[in-house]
Amino acid sequence: MDSRLNQYEEKMQKTLDSLLSEFATIRAGRANPHILDKLRVDYYGTPTPFQQVANISVPEARMIQIQPWEPNLIKDIEKAILNSDLGLTPNNDGKIIRLVFPELTEDRRKELVKDVKKKGENGKVAVRNIRRDANDVFKKQAKANEISEDEGKQLEDEIQKLTDKYVDKVDKAVEEKSKEILTV
Repeated sequence: MDSRLNQYEEKMQKTLDSLLSEFATIRAGRANPHILDKLRVDYYGTPTPFQQVANISVPEARMIQIQPWEPNLIKDIEKAILNSDLGLTPNNDGKIIRLVFPELTEDRRKELVKDVKKKGENGKVAVRNIRRDANDVFKKQAKANEISEDEGKQLEDEIQKLTDKYVDKVDKAVEEKSKEILTV
């Protein structure tokens, strides 16, 4: 592959990675500690990820346990969970916070799949925008005689192949996440 395409492939890979990390935060009925990734707790005046102030575990399929290293953080962690869009109510026994995930309803599952598909579409649009930017650069270079017309066409073909490859990867990721959500 032409080295001039590397920067565009990197951008496409970053788009895919971003989408996959977004998918990891979508709840699919099973307890997934990654849904806590976006949350922060006020730790001595600094918004800090839960993973840096507590031990997070999944003792059962539908429960996450958060054990703060400092017991005085329990209230702050609880507040962060309640103020988030997770829709979960934390229970604590003074030492450990437990998040119990209710079984997802059929309607909620369908809603989540719609959301996944929409995020997937946005991912594909982002990949296609990268292709468009690359093609614009190649056309300008050909027009300015920096590369030959044949080289320009070849680069456009290669960027199209890259685009197809990443659009396929996005489709597969959407399909896998949708299946995961719909599996009861």
